[in-house]
Amino acid sequence: MAAHGSSAARKDSSRESRRRPEPQRRPAQQRRKPVQTQARRPAQPRQSIVIPFPVPQQRPRRRPLSREEAQRRQEFRLRQQALEEEGKELARGPVDLPFCLLVLLLMSIGLVMLLSASFPSSYYNTRNNDPMYYFVRQGIFAVMGVAAMLFIGKINYKRFRGVAKTLLYVSIFLLIFVAIPGNPFAVTVKGATRWIGVGELFNFQPSEIAKMAIVIYFSDSISKKKDLMRSFRYGILPYAMLLIVTAGLVAIEPHLSGAILILGVGAALMLVGGINWAWVFGALGGAAAMLYFALFVVGYNTSRIQFWLNPWADAQNKGYQLSQSLITIGSGGLLGVGLGKSRQKFLFLPEEHNDFIFAIICEELGLIGASVIMLLFAALILRGYWIALHARDRFGSLMVIGVTTLIAMQTFLNIGVVTGLLPTTGISLPFFSYGGTALSIQLAEMGVVLSVSRQMKPTRAG
Repeated sequence: MAAHGSSAARKDSSRESRRRPEPQRRPAQQRRKPVQTQARRPAQPRQSIVIPFPVPQQRPRRRPLSREEAQRRQEFRLRQQALEEEGKELARGPVDLPFCLLVLLLMSIGLVMLLSASFPSSYYNTRNNDPMYYFVRQGIFAVMGVAAMLFIGKINYKRFRGVAKTLLYVSIFLLIFVAIPGNPFAVTVKGATRWIGVGELFNFQPSEIAKMAIVIYFSDSISKKKDLMRSFRYGILPYAMLLIVTAGLVAIEPHLSGAILILGVGAALMLVGGINWAWVFGALGGAAAMLYFALFVVGYNTSRIQFWLNPWADAQNKGYQLSQSLITIGSGGLLGVGLGKSRQKFLFLPEEHNDFIFAIICEELGLIGASVIMLLFAALILRGYWIALHARDRFGSLMVIGVTTLIAMQTFLNIGVVTGLLPTTGISLPFFSYGGTALSIQLAEMGVVLSVSRQMKPTRAG
């Protein structure tokens, strides 16, 4: 019994030893308070914000094309592609050789005559007494002009449509720029502010750019209107306003001959474009009335008119230039005194290498030589109009007519002034008179004609 009791006591002690020790309780201050849970409020539904977006309007459905309309559109696209391909192919054709040779021949003769006419004034009036001064500068611009002519001649002339408006805006800006009083880049010579440049390094006349801008823009616009040219709103009003603005800016330089050229070429393009002849006669009548009012009522340039009609009345002063020009022409006779042997170029005739170079031509080459040069100009002008008649489209035809008319008017006005047929105005003879930028621009204009001549319609032999 005792043994059994001792074994039971050992089992109890072993059980107690196996029990884990009770963890020590924290003091009452460190006990966590039970978290009081607040009653949750019922979730309120979120308010949706509606942003008004513009509802795209549904385009009305196009009427489905019929088979005939789709076929016509396809034929039109194919025809346009064929015309473009044909234009690209024709643009690679040869230039008009007679026109190109006439231009190069007149330019070469002009350089020779400029050297002959200018070496006395070049020797006496330049700083280094260089008799080749004018000739060398003109020769440099001639090379540049020929390069520009050949380069422009290879361009498809239809690309000129894209620069028509830009060229017009630039020319008007330059004309306004040169007219600003106190402009340091404006060059004034003999009371006329016509040039923009830096000293003697580079000078050019904005009026030369304005002439070509009028030709290209008018040709582009008129070629698109066709029958609308007979109306006053579309055929007269916009072009008349442009001509008045451009010619007015040129006239205030003052550059009367340049304004006349711009008005003349613009009127010629409008006339060829199809305006009503009644407007032409009305414009001529208005111009005659304004001329009469300016000369005999206001008295503007009345002295110039008087000494044009009788230069010998004051041959030593106001009539000096015209009287010396007539003496120079008369000194040449039938055959002339010989190339380089002119006597009037030794500071007797003013502007002998510029506006009055044709008088030196008459003195050195005589009536026969001057007639040959006039025939060359006539052949160039007629060939230009021939190219215009055979141009591929209306735009090219109008452009060639404008360029050729510029050359024709300028040649006629210069020879008319030198011979006393017209009152004295400052206008140069194309390809002959001294003026580098003018020569370069004239040769570039000839490049436009050559570009059009590449795409001429085939002509019948004979």
